[in-house]
Amino acid sequence: MEEFVVKNKKKLRYGITTGTCAAAGAEAATALLILNIKKDIINVITPKGTVAEVPVKLCSEGKNKTEYMVIKDSGDDPDVTNNAEIHVSVEITDNIPEKAFKSDEYPNLYLDGGFGVGRVTKKGLEQNIGYAAINTVPRSMIFKAVGQVCSISEFNENLLITVSVPKGRELAEKTFNPRLGIEGGISILGTSGIIEPMSERAIIDTIETEIKQLTALGRESIVVTPGNYGRGYVSDYLKHDLSESIKCSNYIGETLDMAVFYGVKNFLLVGNAGKLVKTAAGIMNTHSKVADGRGEIFALHSMLRGADRKTATEIMECINTDEMLEILEREKLREAVTESILKKVKEHFRLRVGNSMKFGVMMFSEKFGFLGQTEGTEEVIENIRRM
Repeated sequence: MEEFVVKNKKKLRYGITTGTCAAAGAEAATALLILNIKKDIINVITPKGTVAEVPVKLCSEGKNKTEYMVIKDSGDDPDVTNNAEIHVSVEITDNIPEKAFKSDEYPNLYLDGGFGVGRVTKKGLEQNIGYAAINTVPRSMIFKAVGQVCSISEFNENLLITVSVPKGRELAEKTFNPRLGIEGGISILGTSGIIEPMSERAIIDTIETEIKQLTALGRESIVVTPGNYGRGYVSDYLKHDLSESIKCSNYIGETLDMAVFYGVKNFLLVGNAGKLVKTAAGIMNTHSKVADGRGEIFALHSMLRGADRKTATEIMECINTDEMLEILEREKLREAVTESILKKVKEHFRLRVGNSMKFGVMMFSEKFGFLGQTEGTEEVIENIRRM
């Protein structure tokens, strides 16, 4: 795996996710338990396709159960789980907890969370209520790591894999898990398996460099997305070349400012409602540690469009925007509320940029797809397509 990334002349070190840590620990524990092979390093092939060399340490071994530990290395990313101990035990047993995950590919493998791994207590997350907060990709990585060892030895007895984090409860207090309805510890996360350093200054500097480079080449129109999911939507829906799009992360306000400064004439922002709805309240840094407000915004606009207090209260209790949209769909208010929100988004963008450039905002959700766009977006899209 490439160990460093250079962002605007700053050399930053990559890290690994808690999911990668757990997969490495699980493979090491299984190799010792089944094959009697003791390992100090596990090479994990991440979902991104790179190989991460992960040091592992034996904690305990027995006839039917083995446990390994991995120290979480977040690289140069400011992450609260950096240096946390991720423990994984693998046990030969038929005593499987009721709320354990079961592998579809390897029917003898089960996975659960132990001490310091949170439990889901509210709807709307990747896991059902009562299950450990181990996300889909890490689950797949863990099952694959253990399953491959089982395949080598043709081992088919039931194995229970348990991930625990000794300081998980303490660390969880520094995250949004309690607000999301995840209690008792941290989540085991990671979609790519590695952590790309996210120094705030480096990100903003990189955004500026990309805008400066495009305008220097004579580009007067740019497409901006907060993250990878937005980029996929641009590619599929707009059929636009992503090589000239810009990822702004949470820094929508700074990106608008720099676009104005460097003379951009057409600015198109495409993103998920979970981030973009915040701009309807003038929140231009959408990081959760800065501000949330999603529930308040949806609840207010639902009442402006005729919802009663009970519906607004129900929206306020949701933990993600897709849940809020489901309620609005049920009440036949989704389109009206989205339209109302997008009008406010346009107002706040106009306040930020004045009349210096044309802009459009397209908002979508994972469940409902395209939700709507601000007035004037079609003209911006046409101008971008003529680039």
